[in-house]
Amino acid sequence: MPLAGYRVLLCVTGGVACYKSADLASKLTQAGAEVDVAMTEAAQKFVGQLTFQAVTHRAVHTSLWQSLEDYSTQHVSLTEQADLMVVAPATANIIGKMANGLADDLVSTLALSASGACPILIAPAMNTRMWSSQVVQENFERLNKVNVESIGPVTGRLACGTIGPGRMSEPADIFEAIKAILLNRPPKKR
Repeated sequence: MPLAGYRVLLCVTGGVACYKSADLASKLTQAGAEVDVAMTEAAQKFVGQLTFQAVTHRAVHTSLWQSLEDYSTQHVSLTEQADLMVVAPATANIIGKMANGLADDLVSTLALSASGACPILIAPAMNTRMWSSQVVQENFERLNKVNVESIGPVTGRLACGTIGPGRMSEPADIFEAIKAILLNRPPKKR
């Protein structure tokens, strides 16, 4: 198992590509990684928590106000424990929040607290016109400048029927990008 000993924090935001994130979580788990999943409220409209619990065999985090048995501060402890934080899909909304230091839900708060705790990889996914927006491009560039890594988006058919850039990279490609990042450093001692 190539990722045994590594812990990945998979943050799922509200886009149609959420279904691909469940496949990604499964691939990571099968490779031996421990996968913690955090979901936005919008993500839960597309894919249920139970799907991620079933493939990761771990609790899913959905709120800053969620009660945990160990009572640790989850927005800090999840990023402290993670070897890598992955945001897939990374919508225009989360890219904007991350680029501007906004923290108004669990995932955006995790992204802010990950700074210095673990590397971050995003997999953008949105409508072509949204992706091409000057504001989104400026936010994306701002993230690149603070060492947030990215994969995609790719060009293809989008849920709205448009063909163009904005499609989230395939889970197998994201998995390979994750593997490349993780295997360049030893897992954290926990």
